[in-house]
Amino acid sequence: MSTQSVANSAYPAPDGVLIGHLTPGSEAWEEARTGLTITATEIAAVVGLSPWQSRFSLWHKKSGLAVPPFEMTPAVEWGNRLEDAVADKWQDEHPGFLAAPAGTWRHRDRNWQRATPDRLIYRQAATEFEAPDQAEELLEVKTSPFGDDWGPAGCDEVPLHYRCQVLWQMDTLGLRRTHFAVLIGGYDYRECTVDYDEAEAQILRDAADRFLDDVRNGNRPPIDGADATYQTIRVQPDGLDDVDVEIPLEDAARYEIAQLGMQAAKTELTAAKGVLLDHIGTGKRAVVGERRIAYRTVRDGQTYSLNPYTSKDTAA
Repeated sequence: MSTQSVANSAYPAPDGVLIGHLTPGSEAWEEARTGLTITATEIAAVVGLSPWQSRFSLWHKKSGLAVPPFEMTPAVEWGNRLEDAVADKWQDEHPGFLAAPAGTWRHRDRNWQRATPDRLIYRQAATEFEAPDQAEELLEVKTSPFGDDWGPAGCDEVPLHYRCQVLWQMDTLGLRRTHFAVLIGGYDYRECTVDYDEAEAQILRDAADRFLDDVRNGNRPPIDGADATYQTIRVQPDGLDDVDVEIPLEDAARYEIAQLGMQAAKTELTAAKGVLLDHIGTGKRAVVGERRIAYRTVRDGQTYSLNPYTSKDTAA
């Protein structure tokens, strides 16, 4: 990022409203994110692209109904622990700029549109007696175990749910560029850049409007196959009544067929894995041309597991 690009009027200073620098998990932080608001981490769920939430689970949250408690997974914990380290790496790579905590913001006109970016990027003052200029771009810090959904360094290829997140952040603050600093697999550091797209932002705003209308009108989204949906349904009942509940025949058949299908799929997967291991022998990877299919791990000289490659086009 050059000084010229930051100074360019195409990248204006924030025109959103700063709510404050709120401590995650505090009452004020929760209040800024609940109710009839949509945050940057929620917008991907609104459009059905979030790996962690579904429209169904988010609808229940916004409706004030029971939702599963937040779970501090190892991935979340280490992502939080490493955020400052990755941000420091970006800082080291960009002398002359300062990436400072951004705080929680709302859109100047749409009070329900909220965002808490990781960092605001400032040009550093020439001397300690000068205040930094207005922040004009954003920095988003991520960690990931795999790099399949991330493009090479310097590109704009980021996971789609993160693209939704930063478009919402830029739209909320009135900014036009976000830099990503991502640490993949604990050692592969990459930087990517996403520029604001008005047409995409409008799609997200319209979807959020419709979603909030559904919350106000009590229009529950249909049950889908997301784990977040199932976990949300699990926490709705309170207690246990020893009664029989009549259910539609088609729903019973769907459940029973799915159970049979799961057993058949497990059997077929076991057979398919056996065939691949038989092909691999003492090798490590199964490939078709330049495409990697699966890899073998070994403990004490014996096969421990056979694991699929998640990218369809991983080069051998």
